[in-house]
Amino acid sequence: GNHTLLTGFVLSGLSNHPEQQHLLFFTFCLIYTITISGNLLIFMATVHPTLRTPMYFFLRVLSFLDISTASIVVPKMLVNFLSEDRSISYMGCVTQLYCVIFLGATECYLLAAMAYDRYMAICNPLRYAIIMNSRVCLSLVLLSCCSGNVASVVQTAWVFALPICGPRKINYFFCDIPPLIALSCADTSSYEKQIIAATVLVIFTPFCLILVSYACIISSIMKISSAEGRQKTFSTCSSHLTVVTLYYASGTLIYLRPKASNSQDSKKVLALIYTTIIPTLNPMIYSLRNKEVKGVLTKIIAEL
Repeated sequence: GNHTLLTGFVLSGLSNHPEQQHLLFFTFCLIYTITISGNLLIFMATVHPTLRTPMYFFLRVLSFLDISTASIVVPKMLVNFLSEDRSISYMGCVTQLYCVIFLGATECYLLAAMAYDRYMAICNPLRYAIIMNSRVCLSLVLLSCCSGNVASVVQTAWVFALPICGPRKINYFFCDIPPLIALSCADTSSYEKQIIAATVLVIFTPFCLILVSYACIISSIMKISSAEGRQKTFSTCSSHLTVVTLYYASGTLIYLRPKASNSQDSKKVLALIYTTIIPTLNPMIYSLRNKEVKGVLTKIIAEL
């Protein structure tokens, strides 16, 4: 334990093949550039006076979370592609794990808040402006952050309380729960049950709230007499549903079986989805399927 505290860990990265490192570097450097620039554009667009509704407030927070998540994981991964020294300090690993869990859990709850916002806008349009006022929106975001912080503090403390024996090489491209508990020489069965319980609270609970919200939304949509009206209303929710499906599915598959050693490579792919791919897709999904955002983005780009 003292040795690990002093020397930290070594990240194996995505691939051990030297000939692939430069290709991976340029690929993820491009992805990271698109992620940052795309989310910054969405952030700038949703600050525009014409986009001051709750939906765009939540979208702005989502963009901030995506920028933060990518920035916690990708820069270190890029450095490791070109360096033989892939070490990460003990405190660096603790910080990275805390940030990844905090941002991920917060986004899970935020997506549920966004579903509730869509429910109120479609099912209660006359009371929408009164119910979803700025104080309620801010409270939902703060509640998401507080819940994410509690989940992150508890999980990070549990992981680093486990005794670590043998090689300190993490078979991953960042510090995450599954590869870290795989290093422990203690019986982690009770801890794995705690992870499953946390997964239920952080992923399944908000996901169930989303399902209830969209069941009500679909019921309201089906009552619209015009087929064009039904299609237009549902299109406002399809972007959110796409993000929810990708995000919750990848997180569930990773944390429900945290110590399944035969699936470490598949866990890397799933981790790439929610830490790298989804933050890149979010601005594309929301901007390409939303005429108001596209209109503001066109004005912003034209003024640059």
